[in-house]
Amino acid sequence: MQNKCTQIDPNLFLIDLDQNLEGFRNLISAWVYRDESIAFLVDPGPASSINLLRMTLKNLGVEHLDYILLTHIHIDHAGGTGALLDDFPDARVLCHPKGIMHMVNPADLWQGSLQVLGKIAEAYGMIVPIPEERIFFLPGIGQGKNRIEVVETPGHAPHHLSYFFKHYLFAGEVAGVHQPCDSGLYLRPATPPRFNLETSLSSLKKVIGTEPETLCFGHYGITGEARKVLSLVGEQLLLWTETVRKELADGEESLERRVIERLINEDKLFSPYRTFERDIQRREQYFIKNSINGIKDYLQRSPMKRVEHDKRL
Repeated sequence: MQNKCTQIDPNLFLIDLDQNLEGFRNLISAWVYRDESIAFLVDPGPASSINLLRMTLKNLGVEHLDYILLTHIHIDHAGGTGALLDDFPDARVLCHPKGIMHMVNPADLWQGSLQVLGKIAEAYGMIVPIPEERIFFLPGIGQGKNRIEVVETPGHAPHHLSYFFKHYLFAGEVAGVHQPCDSGLYLRPATPPRFNLETSLSSLKKVIGTEPETLCFGHYGITGEARKVLSLVGEQLLLWTETVRKELADGEESLERRVIERLINEDKLFSPYRTFERDIQRREQYFIKNSINGIKDYLQRSPMKRVEHDKRL
């Protein structure tokens, strides 16, 4: 795996955590911020890339972290956190209260990851436990210009958090998945079972309300039009939900193929998918299917419910 790091501004860095899996490049990243008064890292990633992360932090001269911030406890975001703590003995881990004990004793979380992701989870590596005394939850940390606001943003996961700091929003997967591309903005929902549309839209309103300028994706990259993109994400969630609803009316046979074909033509945020290199497309197909299944599950639990787009989003 290649050591890649992008300096966003004098204090903020995006660290690529590419995996030894087909197409798993420009997908997983960690964010590190440091200045003269605070240093923190968002989402260390899976155990498989912790050595890469260590090397990059060393090259950046990062010798101290005050906090490691977890947006959620899924293996690709948090699995290697316990291993990184060995390098930063003063760092404390912030996590949603629903996720804390799963990170202290990750046996069930690991089994769940294996069940859902299979060989991908095996490639990510086992989840490393975090000592109970080093993991906590608060609605915000720090004071003044170093204040980190913690925003509960369920949707992608019930234990999802986003972090607002200065003008940055570290969004995890509240805004879905972003893939840098030459042909325009590519976004797709991250809506695994058990997806809930109303909850996800509510979380988007929360983070728009923080008035961020810069949106830092968990998957992947950055945009300086944070509020505009977050609003577009809400519109996309509604479009995908209605598309799956319409295609379900014709049965479940070839549902994934029919939904993708329709969205490529109707969703301008998703249409750059057809321009991707084949390995990226294959990677995306796996996760698109998961997103479609999450929406299908939601619709089958709430078959009569329709949510109209709120123009204030």
